Amino acid sequence: METAKKYDVIIVGGSYAGLAAGLALGRALRKVLIIDSGKPCNRQTPHSHNFLTQDGTAPAEIASIAKEQVLTYDTVSFLNDQVLSAKTLDSGFEVFVPSGESFTAKKLVFATGIADIMPDMPGFAESWGKSVLHCPYCHGYEVRGQKTGTLANGDSGYEFCILIANWTSDLTLYTNGKSTLTHEQTAQLHKHEINIVDDEILKLDQTNGYLNSIQFKTGKAELLTALYARLPFQQHCDIPKQLGCELGEEGYIKVDAAQKTSVSGVFACGDNVTRMRTVANAVSMGTTTGLMVNKELVEEEF
Repeated sequence: METAKKYDVIIVGGSYAGLAAGLALGRALRKVLIIDSGKPCNRQTPHSHNFLTQDGTAPAEIASIAKEQVLTYDTVSFLNDQVLSAKTLDSGFEVFVPSGESFTAKKLVFATGIADIMPDMPGFAESWGKSVLHCPYCHGYEVRGQKTGTLANGDSGYEFCILIANWTSDLTLYTNGKSTLTHEQTAQLHKHEINIVDDEILKLDQTNGYLNSIQFKTGKAELLTALYARLPFQQHCDIPKQLGCELGEEGYIKVDAAQKTSVSGVFACGDNVTRMRTVANAVSMGTTTGLMVNKELVEEEF
């Protein structure tokens, strides 16, 4: 049986957080393996924003440049594959890929992101990241002042409308069924000329992911340029949970200020630990993780 290849650190997930962690560890002379399946959650998004020097650049382009720069460090390797499972060893961890090959490391970093759970609504998935949006800080400027909707209800819908109203005065809350807003919330939205539509949605009419209109089961339709939605999600990778990493109430992996999970030797960073879902934040967290992993290794080895 072939002996597993040994590394100081294995990073599962090679997008922005994973690559940033790999860069910091490569510069710390650590032998690192980054394993990535090539399915980032923002793969449909045409442009990234709020990232200094890269504002307006396609996320895939940012990742490509990052990968090229990280791999200039000869102690860092990249494997385009999927981790199927992992187990704890006395000396660290062992991870397994579909080929049956395995790799060991003293430390594990999960930068695996989350998977959005799309509603069963024709046109929604095709428009996600293009004109159906999760974050006004990432996309609001590009659709400022345009006819905009929020798909939500109750307290979440009310709070979302308050935020989105900063970018447009032509805003409608679509509750997709009976409104659960309080009377006070309804009155406050109406005071700010935010419409509330509780008709059930049939589909989103779109062209190449860009909205034309929102169509209802009643037969009515409304023109629409952008629609904000907060989707439920699940962890893109359930291996941290299998290893015993604790999740918070919202479903994110719990980490401390050093990005350590509840399992010794396992770290996590990026969208899988926070709702602050931006490329810039993922890079920041990944860099912090790389520094903290190396610090822990140094202290253990000295």
